[in-house]
Parts: sequence; structure tokens; C-alpha cells
Amino acid sequence: MRKDPYQQRARELCAAAGIDPDSRVGEGRGRPAWCDYRDVARAEQVAREQAVLAATTKQNPNAPAPIIIGQHDAATVGQMQNCMRHGNVAAGVICADGHLGYAQPVGGVIAYRDQISASGVGFDIACGNMAVKLDTKFERIKDSVGTIISDIGRSISFGLGRVNEERVDHALFASDLWERSERTDYKQKAQAQLGTVGSGNHYVDLMRDEEGHVWIGVHFGSRGLGHSTATKYLKLAGGQDGMNVPPAILDANSDLGRAYLAGMELGGLYAYAGREWVVERVRRIVGGSVLDSVHNHHNFAWREQHGGENYWVVRKGATPAFPAQRGFVGGSMGDDAVIIEGVESTESAAMLYSTIHGAGRLFGRKEAKRRFQRAEMDNWLRARGVVLFGADLDESPMAYRRLPNVLAEHAHTIKVQHTLRPFAVVMAGSGEFDPFKD
Repeated sequence: MRKDPYQQRARELCAAAGIDPDSRVGEGRGRPAWCDYRDVARAEQVAREQAVLAATTKQNPNAPAPIIIGQHDAATVGQMQNCMRHGNVAAGVICADGHLGYAQPVGGVIAYRDQISASGVGFDIACGNMAVKLDTKFERIKDSVGTIISDIGRSISFGLGRVNEERVDHALFASDLWERSERTDYKQKAQAQLGTVGSGNHYVDLMRDEEGHVWIGVHFGSRGLGHSTATKYLKLAGGQDGMNVPPAILDANSDLGRAYLAGMELGGLYAYAGREWVVERVRRIVGGSVLDSVHNHHNFAWREQHGGENYWVVRKGATPAFPAQRGFVGGSMGDDAVIIEGVESTESAAMLYSTIHGAGRLFGRKEAKRRFQRAEMDNWLRARGVVLFGADLDESPMAYRRLPNVLAEHAHTIKVQHTLRPFAVVMAGSGEFDPFKD
């Protein structure tokens, strides 16, 4: 069993209070008395680590400038520049789908030396995409699309705080990451939520490729587990409220940093398991066998080597795109999606082998609801042959850039393997609010 890193100091505090650390307290068999001092010991250690970090992460006037791909407003660029001035930053990129985010732009990528940005990964840890190709052809199911999406809407839980009516057993619930990240308090709730999709821009799509094969695409993350893990460690790291705030940076080799990384890894496993479960459930509804699969996170941090050095590369709303690595990138609900593959080039290396995760917003959620009418959105989707279940104006296609234009900005770093045209989109309804969305 892994030794508790705070036990020695907790025992000292207990003894200083005149209590035998090995005496038992509490009901029944109780617990060692030193356990009641563990939180104090942990708080002391966190304060020491963050004080050391603060002394070494003051604003760096000689910080490298980010590489900026595409056109962005001044607020997005300014936010990225602010991120680059904090911590041991080696390089940074704003992808062409970038826009303002919490503390770091969505579409922003930053490489740190021995540090991790909890605010850079963000609240929706391990949000990502998964797509699978079926041997089912669109022509075979085109007359049943309405029934299929209704079945999906009934079988998959969308929206805030939802639980899966079917209990999902998975090996991740036996992982020691729950203890290492100090998230055992959330395990029961996480198990109940596994396989739920959420709301906002989280979706289940049905698409067809150039040969008429049906593809299932999903987009969501680690749900309440990821959100609560981010909240916990952002608070411990001194993260501030608001959009334009300094990044919450952790020493990756500190106790706090290691605990956060364990929580992030756990969120990644959880998100993968959830997306796989949803895709399989939808496959059963559609019918057919899987011919191909593409699966990737886009809110995560990876330990990577660039230019012969090792870094923690934090991607918020950005897809890893190393040579031959594939990714699934969705457009808006009315636009084509793509399966992409990273290519080797000078530009790819400079961009930390990263690319877009979607089309990218032009308007925030509230602004989209003010600007657009439901009839506009419905007409757009009708013209594209897309059947919609749920969603609201904040996810209107008009609120997003056009994906082909965004892809063109990254033409030297990726190539498109498949273009996927959506014919059905299932999202949470307009009455849903979901704090776990990215």
C-alpha cells in the first residue's frame, strides 16, 4: 500500500497537541488519532509548494510569443499572451478555431518545463471525440432516421446531473488513481454517471462518408468527475474566478502536482470509457459492425518530447496531431466533420504537433441566442438534410466558423482522410443547463 505522504507531519501535529498518534478515536474500531490532523498537514505542504512555485513563476518579460494560426480577436490573443508570461513556458500556439476560454484560450496549446496548468486543461478534463465507421450503409437506414434518433434520445442520458439508468461496470473503478488523486469521495457518483453525455456542445452524431458508410460520432468529457476534480485542484493551486486571470500552475513533481496529474489521468480513463459505452449503445440501435475507430482527447496534458526536450504539453480544445496520428474533428451541427491525420512538417513541429478540435465559436452562447432565430437554424439544418433531436440556439451553426476554412489554415500540418456529412444530431434539449460542458 502506498504510504500516506502527510502521515509523518500529521503524527507530529497530533503529538504536539498532547495526543498519542496511535490512539484510536471515533466510533466502532475508530481510526488512528493522527488521521484527524492529516488535512492540516496537507494544507501546510500545499502552502509551501505554492509559495515556492509563486516565487519562480512571476511574469516573464522575455516569454516566447505564441504562434497564431488564423484570425483571432484581440481578447483571445491577449489571453494567450498572458498565459505565456507565467511559468516555465517553452512554446505556445493558438489554433485556427481558437476563442476566449477560462484563463487560457480554447484552441490554445502551451508547453511547460516540469509544470502543469490546471486552468489550461480546464474544467472539462479529457473532453474529446470518438468516431466509429460501421459496415452499415446510409441507404439501408435512411427511412428509419427519425426512429433511430428517438431511440438514441431515450437510451442515452443528456443534460445536467443525469445518471445512467444502466449500471456500467468498468476496470477503472478498481484503479489506484482514485486514492492517488484523493477522489474516492466521488467514485459512487461517477459510476452512476458513466455513459451520460451532458449538454451544451456535447452530442451524438450520425454521419455518412464518401462511400455511404454510416459513422457514429460523439463529443463529451469526464462529466462531474472531471469538473469536481478541476474545481478541487484549482482551488488548491490558488486559481482565480473569471476569464482573464493568471493560469493556475502546479509543479508537476510536487505532491499537489502528482495528485492533480493522477486526477487528470483518472478523468481521461473515465472519458474514454464513457464515450466507448455511448458509441456501443448507439451501434446497437443503428445496427452493423465496427470497421474503423478514431478516439482522442482535446482537453488534456501529455508528457511529450519536442526538439529533444521533455515538456508537459497542455491542450485546451486542441487535438494532438503527430505524424500518422489520427483524430476526429467535428464541425457545427450542420457542417461536415472530418477524420484527420497528422503529417510531418516544419510547421507541425513548431505547432507542437497540435491542430483544431472543431470549427470554433464566433459568438458566445448568450450572444448566439440574441442574434439568431430558431427558424434560421431549422432552415439551415433542413437545407443540409440534418434531422435534429434537442439542442438550442446557443449551438446554432451560425454561431460557429465554417470548418473547411479553419482546416485550410492547418493545411501544412494535417491531411483529411474522410469527410463525414451529418444526417442526424442528438443533443440535450433547450431547457438543460450543464456546468460540466467545456
